[in-house]
Amino acid sequence: MSEQQYFKFSNIVVIAPLLAVLSIWTVFLIELRFHMNLNDYGVYPRTFSGLKGIFLSPFIHGSVEHLYNNTIPLAVLTASLCFFYRRIALRVLLWGIFLSGLLTWVIGRPSFHIGASGVIYVLASFIFFKGIFSKYYRLVALSLIVVFIYGSLLWYIFPVKDGISWEGHLGGFITGLLLAIFVRAEIPSPKKFDWEKEDYNEEEDEFLQQFDENGNFIEKKDHQDHQNESVRITYHLKKEPKGKGSE
Repeated sequence: MSEQQYFKFSNIVVIAPLLAVLSIWTVFLIELRFHMNLNDYGVYPRTFSGLKGIFLSPFIHGSVEHLYNNTIPLAVLTASLCFFYRRIALRVLLWGIFLSGLLTWVIGRPSFHIGASGVIYVLASFIFFKGIFSKYYRLVALSLIVVFIYGSLLWYIFPVKDGISWEGHLGGFITGLLLAIFVRAEIPSPKKFDWEKEDYNEEEDEFLQQFDENGNFIEKKDHQDHQNESVRITYHLKKEPKGKGSE
């Protein structure tokens, strides 16, 4: 696959993050409108009823601040995933939600774990590690950008602050790493110059043939022979028609 085909903008790059943001804001506004509290639908570790939170918890947030802090990273990382890894984006999202939620259910404290931050850690971790593993210059650059913008997220996979589900963050981080290893992505082949190819032969290179072993420029033999060829000029005599004279 060529670079032009791989790095091609599509509507999903806009639609996917828009749907993700609208879904979490819609759930929060429904809670406010109908005076509901959906925290009980979050992940409650090691209980059968808490399993439903694996798929429901990313849409539930405890406050406007919690919702706002997750909105921008979710939109940016989802758009990046859909643009740079379009063919596997849906697979990464679905498996990311399931595995990160399941890990939270396994290792979490006995409390309701809610919020889209687990998914954000999945996306950040996947985009970073996948770019590094691919060794493709554009994807590596994307990995460095993710580190530059969201590198501070790494601290919150540890219990550094009360009231934050570090278990959900850790589960998302591990899930992103696993997906980067096991989910295969078709990476475009970078353009190679002739001298980068395995079958490259210096002796057949027309450009290098213009230099001697010391690097001095020399004229090619066929060019010299062409210069030594005698110039041949052919004249054509044009006769005037009979009966016409000068006045």
